[in-house]
Amino acid sequence: MPPRAKTAFLAELANARTAETSQRFWAADERAHILSQPWPWPNTWSHAAMLARAWREGDRVEAVGQVIRLLVAGPGSALGKYPEGNTGRARIGITRRMPVPADLAAVLAED
Repeated sequence: MPPRAKTAFLAELANARTAETSQRFWAADERAHILSQPWPWPNTWSHAAMLARAWREGDRVEAVGQVIRLLVAGPGSALGKYPEGNTGRARIGITRRMPVPADLAAVLAED
């Protein structure tokens, strides 16, 4: 993971970890996920954070979706087969491509 992408990824994870509301957690971790997609371990890490949050919130649908994503995220990233811009949430199709926010696209373009 290039330094700028790693810094942005870790900042979003920190924002998620210190979020005062569930909505802010998910927004930050979704951004971390978008940044992490090209790299197996960071991508897996973002899904692990989502699974932990879903578990704490008692969200069974999200938790099951994250377990599935944990199984495929690393290999998908390693093979370069991931849905660019996908937020990583269980209620979003696992192969659905989505627009990448401009600020994140700028960070990802530097790799």
